[in-house]
Amino acid sequence: MDRRGFLAVSGIALTAYVHNWSVAEAEPLVRLQKGSRVSNELLLSLQKTTNHLRGMDASSGSGTVAKLGDDHLRLLRDIAKHGAYDESAGRQLAAIIADTATQTGWFTFDSGAPDEAQSYFLAALRAARASGDPRLGAGALSYMAIRGYSTGHPRDAVTAARAALDKVKTLNAPALEAMLLTRQARGHAMLGAQQAALKALGQATELCARGRSEHDPHWLYWINDGEIQGQAGSCYLALGNPQQAINSLAQAREALNPADVRTRALFLSRAATAQFREGDIEAGGATANEAMDLAQHLQSARLNEHVHSMVSELSTVSDTPHARELIERSVLVTGKAVPR
Repeated sequence: MDRRGFLAVSGIALTAYVHNWSVAEAEPLVRLQKGSRVSNELLLSLQKTTNHLRGMDASSGSGTVAKLGDDHLRLLRDIAKHGAYDESAGRQLAAIIADTATQTGWFTFDSGAPDEAQSYFLAALRAARASGDPRLGAGALSYMAIRGYSTGHPRDAVTAARAALDKVKTLNAPALEAMLLTRQARGHAMLGAQQAALKALGQATELCARGRSEHDPHWLYWINDGEIQGQAGSCYLALGNPQQAINSLAQAREALNPADVRTRALFLSRAATAQFREGDIEAGGATANEAMDLAQHLQSARLNEHVHSMVSELSTVSDTPHARELIERSVLVTGKAVPR
């Protein structure tokens, strides 16, 4: 994949790329030339490695797995290039490549390299098309949506989420649709489109309440009411409603998967931000310290940026002892000074 050619894909160019992915048919992926046979056992082992990296990222942050993901992706590329396989094995291999490229893109993004991450997501779309599984393409698009609303391109987030939803709407995969709707809602919220954001969140809540179906992908194990409530709180924060954000994020805290340590820290940092905006410095400080308790054990540039943004809310009261203590601790956690 030519990463340099993908770095600037945004706006109209991104829309065109996503459209081409959504309408193109999967091409046969076969390589029966001389080479080692790609067995079912090998494919299972390769998928297990990707799953293991996914779990490591959720509990420890991307800093521990970004290079491992890239190395695994290179191995998969070499197997696709030099191995021998029929069409069925070829599609399975393409599916593992799509999943791994998506995850490695996420690891890269969480490590603080959003432009480089985009190249992995777009490559994952191509592999997903070869696999014939639209759910994998939807997964890549969901992370492209996160990249969009996190880097000042919320319209890209809405474009990516809508394209994914359109592709999977007939699959009866309620958890997948719910997750994609939260990504769409975040984009709408960043654009200030409150009605559209709340509508998407309402649909996500209804779908999540239905529970998972057999058609929901295995890699979407983490979607639950806690995730939906956390994304709702994030939307309310972007829409300028900190009190509602506090309420939703409090509900998220009770329902989150305990293994998703980074997600918990992210939601805590947003809850503290909302409390600071409401003027409750004491409660916000307690929540902020909880977020930093988790952040100091994680390797996530994105989480560190959230912590930095959280304590920046204290700029108007930075001369008070309590605020000074929080700011000084954040510098130790993130290594980044807070302007006064």
